Amino acid sequence: MDVTIGNDPLVNWQSYQQARSELGANFVRILGYFREDGIKSVDRIEDAMRSHNATAMVIPAHTLKGEARQFGADPLADLAETIEMIARGCIERRETPTEALEHVVKLRPLFETTLDMLEREANPLVARKPAAAFGRRPVL
Repeated sequence: MDVTIGNDPLVNWQSYQQARSELGANFVRILGYFREDGIKSVDRIEDAMRSHNATAMVIPAHTLKGEARQFGADPLADLAETIEMIARGCIERRETPTEALEHVVKLRPLFETTLDMLEREANPLVARKPAAAFGRRPVL
């Protein structure tokens, strides 16, 4: 099942497959790093939002943007980029990042849903063949 935002899928599967091909045996390990780094980035962005600290938003948003883009998670990368750009603008104008709030609120659910899709696709144990009909042997 492809989850979408509007008409855009949460994962560009062509980019995902390209990353999987390029990373080879390292793919699952690097996806695990994306999970770890992504959780930390989302936590840091939320903490920065709570403390009204635009400067503290920039690096985790930038990191999340790049890592998400690597796996074809374009809507997540776009949202992180929006947060990063708002934070950078707030730093230049010496303002608190209140305009980022609506985007930060969307970040964790989008990250979790996207990560679930990426990991489900990467899991070799996920059943990809239809279940056998009653009375028939399963297709192996």
